[in-house]
Amino acid sequence: MPATPTNASTSVLRTLHRIQRQLADLHERLDRGPRKARAAEANVQRCETALSQTKDTLQSLHMAVDRQQLQLRSGEDKVKELRGKLNSATNNREYQALLEQIAAAEMANSVLADEILEALEKVDAFQGSVVEAESTLVAAKQKAEQVHAEVAELEPSLQADLARVEAELRQSEATLPVDIRELYDRIVRQKGEDALAAVDNQCCDGCHQQVPLNLCSQIMLGKPVACKTCGRLLYLPE
Repeated sequence: MPATPTNASTSVLRTLHRIQRQLADLHERLDRGPRKARAAEANVQRCETALSQTKDTLQSLHMAVDRQQLQLRSGEDKVKELRGKLNSATNNREYQALLEQIAAAEMANSVLADEILEALEKVDAFQGSVVEAESTLVAAKQKAEQVHAEVAELEPSLQADLARVEAELRQSEATLPVDIRELYDRIVRQKGEDALAAVDNQCCDGCHQQVPLNLCSQIMLGKPVACKTCGRLLYLPE
């Protein structure tokens, strides 16, 4: 049976909707590549920042240990100095006072020595964090290089597909009747790939709202009809 104008218009709209969805998918895939590349680069920057912060923390721990060790050496020198004064004590009271000072200094040195050992253990443990952060950064850079390579490899074929589908779109658009073409062009400018929707069980497939019977009748007659709710250009499915 030859295609009636109504059937021809509906068929073209169905084809245009398919092409619009293809174009949307191709554009999304083309955009997805650079997004993945940017995300990979951002991850590299985060890893670099994390490594830098970890190294800074490790350096701060080293500096704190150095200060404690300097303080311990000073405390040990003080004990030596006090012991030297024992021989020159003039009376028992002075001698006992020196012994008490020595005991207090040695206790303080002992506590400080324990703190230094604990700090050195923390330094050793944090050194592992630096190694882990370095490994994470290396992996992030490798992933970024891989993503860039994949995007560069895929983009030419996607661009070729995009050019082919855009040409198919122009050819199909040229077959639309003038009255439908005017409405189609206006809605496409507003909604892009969301410009069309099928009417399924008297509902718009775009917004899922009911399409009045009188509008369904106009669509069946080949009249250009837009959904009253979402504004999409409506057509009948196969």
